[in-house]
Amino acid sequence: MIAEASLTVILLLFAGAGVVICGCGIMMTGIADKIADRTGLGEAIVGAVILGAATSLSGTVVSVTAALDGRASLAFSNSIGGIAAQTAFLALADLVYRRANLEHAAAEVTNIIQGVILLGLLMLPFAALTTPEWTILAIHPVSFLVPAVYVMGLFVSRTTREQPMWKPVRTRETRADTPDDEDEGSARKSTPRLFGEFGALMLGMGVAGWVIAQTGSELTDRLGFSASLVGALMTAVVTSLPELVTTLAAVRRGALQLAVGGIIGGNTFDTLFLSAADAAYRDGSLYHAAAMSDYFWIVAAALMTVVLLAGLIVREKDGPAGIGVESVLILSLYAAAAGLQILVF
Repeated sequence: MIAEASLTVILLLFAGAGVVICGCGIMMTGIADKIADRTGLGEAIVGAVILGAATSLSGTVVSVTAALDGRASLAFSNSIGGIAAQTAFLALADLVYRRANLEHAAAEVTNIIQGVILLGLLMLPFAALTTPEWTILAIHPVSFLVPAVYVMGLFVSRTTREQPMWKPVRTRETRADTPDDEDEGSARKSTPRLFGEFGALMLGMGVAGWVIAQTGSELTDRLGFSASLVGALMTAVVTSLPELVTTLAAVRRGALQLAVGGIIGGNTFDTLFLSAADAAYRDGSLYHAAAMSDYFWIVAAALMTVVLLAGLIVREKDGPAGIGVESVLILSLYAAAAGLQILVF
């Protein structure tokens, strides 16, 4: 049906799906904050695992759908392009939080551990590319390794939170992760009901993600854009909008660890797109079918993550325009990568 629609209708569907994704993301943030308090998992863990995975659902649908259609480049670049875009969103959130540099105020060792795990996961596609195109049932062995490393990282993150070997220095601007007092109206909702509402919003985002995948594929064909450009700068950005919305909403609520954890956790979860897409891609290894312009975005995402980790460790209190130097560098790296994608690839 989408293939028969006019270009105007396709663009409207693409934009409408983006609006649905944003709306679901806004409502998810408040629910995730309550879940963090009630379960005792903390904002960083809930942000990294529950919120990060939920807001990444639409992107997962895009990558898997593209892979099923044989569009390896779109599936690959959508996953990695989303990681770069979401890291840039964290720098935008730093602009909104005016009391201090966001990386200074949201000091949390769990987020640093998640960032280190993310860097390791980003290297695995390169490991696949530089080895022979071995597959098991048309799935590259790296696709089995990625989820194993991800799960191991979750255990390490939880252990680090429960038994930290070091803690950040507390300053006047450091925002502690303490449970909020729920108002009378929200207290009437049971925890199972909160999870139920969260699941319903996830379903809405999944459907919207399918629409993004179908319309994105049509735009690639009709407008003659490269799959890397559409994946990294169109579908990836639109499906990453929940991360922008939830991050800004979390910052406004004062849930700073949830904001940072949601971005880094969402980025870590996004690497699982590659495993799912490789399983869906039936013409061999997705990693060998992807273009060099797709791998370019792994380099960009890794460099941006390194800068973010440095900011979380150094914890500069003030910087240019009231944000940290790392935020300026992250935005500059993303702008440079986007410019190269448009002008060169």
